[in-house]
Amino acid sequence: MDTKFVFSFLLIFTLFILGCSNETAKNDTNDKENKKNEVLVLGAIHGGHLTDSVYHTAYLTQLIRAIQPDYILAEIPPDRFDQAVKEFKENDSISESRVRRFPEYVDVVFPLTKEMNFEIIPTAGWTLPMAQERSQKLRAISKDSTRIEDWNAYRKANRISDSVYQATGKVNDPYFIHTHTYDSIQDIALQVYNDLFNVELGLGGWDNINIAHYWKIEKALEKHRYQNKRMLIIYGAGHKGWFLRELRKRDDIKLLEMKPFLDKISQNQS
Repeated sequence: MDTKFVFSFLLIFTLFILGCSNETAKNDTNDKENKKNEVLVLGAIHGGHLTDSVYHTAYLTQLIRAIQPDYILAEIPPDRFDQAVKEFKENDSISESRVRRFPEYVDVVFPLTKEMNFEIIPTAGWTLPMAQERSQKLRAISKDSTRIEDWNAYRKANRISDSVYQATGKVNDPYFIHTHTYDSIQDIALQVYNDLFNVELGLGGWDNINIAHYWKIEKALEKHRYQNKRMLIIYGAGHKGWFLRELRKRDDIKLLEMKPFLDKISQNQS
């Protein structure tokens, strides 16, 4: 057989295989892009939902209806979740000591399970021993005469953060809560708190507890990756900035803004 013919055939065959491989890789990439999960982070105000004139539980209910999540990643410790579910199924209410602190779950998310088809995934890294240890250590620091400077710096940062927040005239405004500016204002206090006490507070330190929360959030994201689902993370609003900084590092999700869903509620109310 002609050597030139064999060489030409092998060259064409190789180019064909490479072309098929490139096309397959391109299709795989496009397929993954289309199947990326959408992720939103909702900043809750906990007890404030019971008293605020705008960002109340009814508003939150409308917001979650507008979002239509497939999964809700909740600030509920996994070891408290089953009891809360059991109580809600049996009594239509929740008395579990940790979960009942959060109106966003007791009065909104759990009741919505009756009409919506989402799964609640408990992702909180909180534990009672951690919380008790943190409280004890903070109390000790506040009374330690050698830590007056640290404690005053912590309290000053809180006052500044609160005053800046008040000055916006947008306290508990759901639009404002879901902005980078809000996160920056919260960070005025939280970064000082973290720098001063994170290591000392152990698992209850600010970075440390967020790492514990986010580790469980990441487990859920990994378990359900590339399913073309919508995942709603609901945590206290102070955690939102920390989570968003981590979520933006991922290339396997579509991070959505909250504003379009807030707009839907505004349109329905007008």
